[in-house]
Amino acid sequence: MRDIDMTVTADDGTPLAGTLTLPPGPGPHPAALLLHGSGPLDRDGNTPKLRMDLARPLATALAARGIATFRHDRRGTGATPGDWRTPGFTDNRRDALAAVRALAARADLRADALAVIGHSEGALHAMALGARTEVNAVVLLAGFANSGESAFRWQGRSLVAHLPAPLRLLRRPLAGLGGLLLGRVRRTRTDVARVAGIKVNARWLRELLAHDSRDDLAAVRAPVLAVTGDKDLQVDPDDLAEIARLVPGDVQTHRPADLTHVLRRDPGRPTPSSYRRLLRQPVDPGLLDLVPEWLARHLTPDAEAHPLSAEEQPTAS
Repeated sequence: MRDIDMTVTADDGTPLAGTLTLPPGPGPHPAALLLHGSGPLDRDGNTPKLRMDLARPLATALAARGIATFRHDRRGTGATPGDWRTPGFTDNRRDALAAVRALAARADLRADALAVIGHSEGALHAMALGARTEVNAVVLLAGFANSGESAFRWQGRSLVAHLPAPLRLLRRPLAGLGGLLLGRVRRTRTDVARVAGIKVNARWLRELLAHDSRDDLAAVRAPVLAVTGDKDLQVDPDDLAEIARLVPGDVQTHRPADLTHVLRRDPGRPTPSSYRRLLRQPVDPGLLDLVPEWLARHLTPDAEAHPLSAEEQPTAS
């Protein structure tokens, strides 16, 4: 296995810096684009304050099955220039589309055997790419099947419900405050705004709230693997049933016991404060077996490509 520095040029000319991990042996290789969750995440899924460390173990596991992996620094993180608060939700999707096109153009990768793996926000973009591009397989890790606003409100209720008992008494006031803040975000018109004194990427949040992932799921043309842990506090695990209902073709869903949103298992009662402790553990080994095994079965020499026209662009639903 070897790593290569690779830069993808976004539609507006921004250089998206990333790493292409190639498996041993001669190419061309099947390949997967890895898309992380929301926030100022670098190519490995890390922020200055919270290290997800998803990319390296997943790239290693995929390379062992002969599959290459590409992941890039979000705008304003790592070696990619910009301000991470400025891009919208649809900008992130367009960057993902640019990465798919760049992978398809490489001689050492197989354009007829491309996959996209998305975690959290990345799963939403993976759904869109599965509906609009030539990718041959889609992996959704903690992706919701609902409107962005409904998913956001579910997440808020879930996180509050798993706070310590004294704080749970504030459930109704916190729900009211959350609704007020969402209303203020909707009234913003700039990329970045201050809401309740906090600087937020307002356009990203407006576009996410308006997005409905069910439209993309119903249009996905590639096989889908969807995994959400039964202790995920940020995405409703029951959405797996909706994903299975909406995807028109081959779909496989998994709801691993004790798996959390950060893709580590927690046998105890999950709480938002447990993330730092869980992230000191390795990514769940079962997940690192499941995803490469499933992809290896679907990224075969006779995989059918879905042509992508130069005019196609993913748009907000």
